[in-house]
Parts: sequence; C-alpha cells; structure tokens
Amino acid sequence: MTLSSDFVGFSVALAMGLLIGAEREKSKSVEKATFAAGVRTFPLIALSGAVGQRLGPVALGIAGLFIAMAILASYRATRSADRGLTTEVAMFAAFLLGALAMSLPTTAAALGVVVAIVLLVKAPLHRFTREVLSEEELRDGLLLAAAAVVVLPLLPDRTIDPWGVVNPHKLWRLVVLVMAINAAGYIATRILGPRYGMAVAGFTGGFVSSTVTIGSMGSRARSSPKLMSACVTAALLSNVATVIQLAIVVGVLSMPLLGRIAWGLVAAGATAVVIALVYGWRTLRDADTREGTLQGRPFEPKHALIFAAVVGAILVLTGLVRAWLGEKGLIVAGALAGFADVHAAAGSVGEVVANGTATVEFGAYAIVAAFLTNTVSKLVAATAGGGGGYAMRLAPGLVLMAAAFATTLLLFRPASP
Repeated sequence: MTLSSDFVGFSVALAMGLLIGAEREKSKSVEKATFAAGVRTFPLIALSGAVGQRLGPVALGIAGLFIAMAILASYRATRSADRGLTTEVAMFAAFLLGALAMSLPTTAAALGVVVAIVLLVKAPLHRFTREVLSEEELRDGLLLAAAAVVVLPLLPDRTIDPWGVVNPHKLWRLVVLVMAINAAGYIATRILGPRYGMAVAGFTGGFVSSTVTIGSMGSRARSSPKLMSACVTAALLSNVATVIQLAIVVGVLSMPLLGRIAWGLVAAGATAVVIALVYGWRTLRDADTREGTLQGRPFEPKHALIFAAVVGAILVLTGLVRAWLGEKGLIVAGALAGFADVHAAAGSVGEVVANGTATVEFGAYAIVAAFLTNTVSKLVAATAGGGGGYAMRLAPGLVLMAAAFATTLLLFRPASP
C-alpha cells in the first residue's frame, strides 16, 4: 500500500459512510424513527472497517466484533419502536464496504451507491412489491431467472446430432429469449400502455431475433386477444430492426455487397414500416387497447418450449437436406442457413464475398435466398406462437417485405461491363 492508495481508500470509505448515513438521517427525520445510527455514526463505521483492514486481520476482527456488538445494542434499544433490521444491516454493510475500499475502492464506491439507492427507494419498492407486482408475475420472473442462470450454463454448447446442427445450449437460449422478450413486452405494456409499449418491445427485440420476437408476440396475442393489433404491429417493427442489423452485418464484412443489396433493404424496411403504421393506427383507434387491458402471464413457458422445438425441427430438416444435396453452392447454403437465422446466413455470405471466393452478384442472390427462407421460418414461428389468426394478419406484411427485397434487387441490377 502506498500513501496515495491509502488516501483513496480512506476517502472512499468516508464518502460511502456519509452517503449512507445521510440517507439514514433523512429517513429518521421523515419517518420519526428511533434508530441510533445516522450521519455521524455511519462514516465512523466505514472508517473503522478501512482502518481495521489497513492494520491487519487481527485489528479487522476486533473492529468487526465491536461493530457487531454495537449493532446488537442498537437493535435491542430500538426493537420496540422499529421492528425492522434495515439500519442494522446497513451498519454491517458500511463496515464491510469500508474494509473493501482499501483494496478495491472503485468497487466499494459503486456498491456504496447501490446500498444508498436501495435504502432511498424504500417506499417505491414496498409499493411495487405489495400493490403492483402480482404473485404470478414474481413466480414467472424467478422462472425466467432460473432458465437463464441455472439451466442455460449447464447445457452443452456443441452439436449433438449427426448433421451438426442441433446445439442444446443455443436452443435453450432461444427459450430464454422468447420468455425474456415476452416479459419485456409485458413490462413495457404495463408502463407505456399497449399502444406504445408493445411497439418498443417489438422493435428492440428484432435486434436480438425477429423470428423469436414474432413468436413471442404471437404468444402475447394468444393470451390477450384484445392486443392482437398491437402484437402484429410489434412483430412487423421487429423486421425493421432485422433490416438495420442485416445492413450492419453485411457492411462490416463487405461494403461492395452492401452496396449491391442496399436498395433491396431500403424497400423491405419501408414496406415493413408502412404496414406496421397501418396496424399501429388500428391500435391507436382500438378502444380496448386504449383502456390498457392486459391479461395473462408475462410469458407462457409452454409456448417458448414449442417455439424452440419448431426451430430445432427446422434445423434437423436443414441438416438432412444438406447431407442429401451436399455443398451445391452459395445460394443453396444461404437458403438453408436462412431457415435458422438470416443474419448468420448473411454473415457467412459476406465473409465468402470478402475473401473473393464468390462474386458480389452471387452473394446478393444468396442473401435473397436466405431472406426468403427466413420469411418461411417467421411464418412458421407466427403460427406456432400465435395461431392461425395471428399468422394470417402478419403474413401479408412478411410476404410483401420479402417480395420488395427480391424484386428491388432484381430491378436494380448493375450494368454489364
């Protein structure tokens, strides 16, 4: 430890203690509380942790024992008027953060701010958990967290089938994405209302996966039929995000290829925007939507599993076709890859064109093939997620978007040399 590092550590410990102590002091005056620790005690506790850490393990242990006894005395003195343990736990946290500040001042400062924020938002947190958050929403949130941080890391991130296409880790990641996007749409709808929340969730979800977003919005439409127009609008807007991301992926790999397909992308994106605006206008005029009616759960795990199963079936079919035909060229490979993900297909095509293995013109046709087969996958996902009614409403937009892309690409062909 140098003098400068000691100074930084002690300064951070003091600042954190003052911040937490100021919040506790303000809370004491507002709530007419009786807890002992305030704006003077917390800085002293944090500095005790810092000094104990600087002097060594024995000093830190003695300081910790003293703080524990002080916390116990504070609780016994105030438990009749204040049955909570928030202040006592905050005292313990301030002591540990003061010790941490001597070795990791940046981390300790960040955690100190987080502690102060948690203490400050007591009323909104209590109101949210008691009055806003339902038991079903809490259960679904925990289910999503378990799927993402418990199940997903345990699955093997490699293909397990003879054709090398089925990856359990990636398929389960689709399940998590379906549930997460559906939950995001649910939250956005509760905050912004169905008129705007679903549109925002659809557009942002499209950057992750338009196909997944379409399936997720279908699940929402199935559980809340009054939100059908809003879900269709969100699904169409996800395709706008797909076009933007497709342009970025291709442009990073091959600017000549991007220049060749640029007008097709513009036509496809404009078509999706126009049709989304049509459905969006219906959403704005829909009386049921304006009322903000939201039924059902944040997401349906069964629908997410069905969607992943459909994607897995498409991948197996792709593997079978590839094994049967072999590598018949870039167009066939692009079309097969497009069933799973148009961005992955475009990325592989762009790489081939950039390496000079294929011409720009041939690469453009391969991306068209991937775009068309991806449209088929989106229609399958729409049917699996939202049923026939949802798919029929979405189909004209998807078909017109694909037709606009392919037709414009054919019309704007470069002149022969």
